[in-house]
Amino acid sequence: MRELNNPFVIYGYKGAKYFCDREQETEKIIKGLTNERNIALIAPRRIGKTGLIHHVFSQIRQQQPDICCIYFDILATKTLEQFVQLMARSVLGRLDTPTQSAFKKIQDFFSAFRPTMTFDGTTGMPTFSLNISKNEEEQSLKRIFEYLSVSKKRCYIAIDEFQQITKYTEADTEALLRSFIQFVPNVYFIFAGSQRHMMSDIFLSPERPLYQGAQMVAINEIDETKYYQFAKSMFMERKQQLPEDAFRYLYDKVDGQTWYVQATLNRLYSNHLEEITIADIDVTIQELIDEDVVVFENYYSSLTMNQAALLTAIACEQKVQSPMAQAFIAKYHLPALSSIKVALKSLSDNQYIYQHHGSYMVYDRFFGMWLSDRVP
Repeated sequence: MRELNNPFVIYGYKGAKYFCDREQETEKIIKGLTNERNIALIAPRRIGKTGLIHHVFSQIRQQQPDICCIYFDILATKTLEQFVQLMARSVLGRLDTPTQSAFKKIQDFFSAFRPTMTFDGTTGMPTFSLNISKNEEEQSLKRIFEYLSVSKKRCYIAIDEFQQITKYTEADTEALLRSFIQFVPNVYFIFAGSQRHMMSDIFLSPERPLYQGAQMVAINEIDETKYYQFAKSMFMERKQQLPEDAFRYLYDKVDGQTWYVQATLNRLYSNHLEEITIADIDVTIQELIDEDVVVFENYYSSLTMNQAALLTAIACEQKVQSPMAQAFIAKYHLPALSSIKVALKSLSDNQYIYQHHGSYMVYDRFFGMWLSDRVP
């Protein structure tokens, strides 16, 4: 893999050299998969969950290249039919050598669903889609799992934003998946999700079909000291200095959230400064906030008056343990308790805020800073 112009990766996975820490989490996930355990990976968005999955798969491919590792994100899906189509595009063809006979085998295997083969314009690899009629979703999903099973090839499949299945119009999706997953002995899953309470309900509630169906793995912020050593070494390669106090200031300012640390360091690295100062960090963060002002204004305009008031109050405090405490309500002149409860649920459901380490926080750190700056 070629060297990057900027080692502070913001999107995607670019290799182990540019991936910081997560050694224990990587080992835990690989050990779980190797020993026939599914994994439920839980982490807030933008903390590095997806990057960790790709890092795990990269390590597995190096150690055991015969294992097939597949990743797909279902956040944009709304129905079981969309889930099945996405899984088909992600899985079909991946367990076969790309030959014409292999393509013919897939077409024969899924003949009832009239598979269509196209080629990815970037990779040149084939992808398959199925023609699924109404009420055929269950049968087509069953056929995909049968395809996985008859291949006898060991396979690890990561389904990102897995909690999305609870929002499908079909109420029995969890039970349906369980009925297929338990009979595919060569395939193990990473169920990754960013909404902790929903993921916990799926796998830890006795009344749910996937109860105890996976080993729970939660990830939090990268250790501050390890993150500093990683960042410092990257700057030193270019003979730039990143003092420890400056890094700790940045880490604390964005609560150690990986994407915001990376985005800021990426800009600082590109500026070719001899030594990074706290003032440089403040200027850079403000630049990043200014670039997204239109987005933040749209977020804000979509809120009700009560939601906007509560969200702004949380942003000003940065962390709020009890948003319904009388002192907090009085300090920010918030509406009645019943209105706060409604606003709090809506903000949580729409992921404007989330609970982390026992406190409510604004999900988008830069949006939170923009909100607090608006207060006189």
